[in-house]
Amino acid sequence: MANAAAAFAWYKKYFHFDAIVFEDVAKATLMRRYTGGEEHQRYAVLAMNMQGGGGLEIWQYTSRTPQAPQHPVQLGDPGIFAVKLKCRDVTAVYDLFLSEKLSVSPVEKNPLGQKYFFVTDPFNNLFQLIEDDYWFQKGAPLVGGVCGAIIGVSDVDAAVTFYKNILDYSEVNYFGESTSDLAEVAGERKVEHRAFLKNVPSFSGAFSKLLGPTTLELIQTKGSKKNRIYKNRWWGDLGFMHVCFDVCAMQRHEAICEQQGQPLNVNSGKSFEMGEAAGQFAYNEDPDGTLIEYVETHKVPLLKKWGLYLNLSKRKIQKPLPKWMIQCMGLGKKELQLTASYLNCTKAQAVNGTATDANQQAPVPKMSAEMRTNRG
Repeated sequence: MANAAAAFAWYKKYFHFDAIVFEDVAKATLMRRYTGGEEHQRYAVLAMNMQGGGGLEIWQYTSRTPQAPQHPVQLGDPGIFAVKLKCRDVTAVYDLFLSEKLSVSPVEKNPLGQKYFFVTDPFNNLFQLIEDDYWFQKGAPLVGGVCGAIIGVSDVDAAVTFYKNILDYSEVNYFGESTSDLAEVAGERKVEHRAFLKNVPSFSGAFSKLLGPTTLELIQTKGSKKNRIYKNRWWGDLGFMHVCFDVCAMQRHEAICEQQGQPLNVNSGKSFEMGEAAGQFAYNEDPDGTLIEYVETHKVPLLKKWGLYLNLSKRKIQKPLPKWMIQCMGLGKKELQLTASYLNCTKAQAVNGTATDANQQAPVPKMSAEMRTNRG
């Protein structure tokens, strides 16, 4: 993105991603493979919605101007087309967003009978607000966290094999061609195959009860003229740059990737600090080159003002954290701290989302983000 403060403020207001896990400024030294062989400075903040679901990491280059896709992103283009957010009452949220004059599509039902609608944020990123029956806690917000993604693929069979064998998306809830509900976003594209894959978590990871089950919707369109969303662009450029999965045991997962012929091509190899959090991270790619990140969390702040941190490296990996302990994460900081000083703006600008990136002459509302979900 080109304005992290603006993005955070918008997602906090409309999607309730207000629990900050970390906020960090650093050089992305290990990602040269995906940044043109160069090391670049970046700013990142990971925010969670404590109603349940995965988080959003809002990511911004500070040493270069992020690039937009070379072609308008279309349904079926290889890469992450949209992120799914869970919703308690689709109609109520749709009416609210409509009253706020947000860019929304009509309410539809997918082949599984779930009501949903799409909303395009001010940064040209597409989100699907969809019915979901899994919630970490009861609360006033009708919108929850990330519960999946819509991913364009060139060969749905190869993609299903990858996500099933590497990430345990073993439940195929639908495999077919029903696409009437997608007319609003499909444009002239004709869908050839559509698959819904669900992972059924064993609730064995520390955060598995917060993250919950997720669904990947794979779309393969007809014809050969498709543009990979990140073709000739770098990791961290504008859009959804990768999908991130929380893993319990990185060494075991690395062995699985090797056995499936999809080895990790980036691996921090040890605990890597991200602001006040720490963990080991690694990457590989799906058959179309869409980046997949894996994170084994080692440390997270629970209540920073009291100096309370959780060291996960000393826990049994299969045991979920108590609910009250995870809820403490939602009691921490709600406002950005580093943005004001790092992007040369006032604290009020950081809070209100009006900060200007030092690389831009004026605010340019684009973002890079990730979804976080779990691999049990």
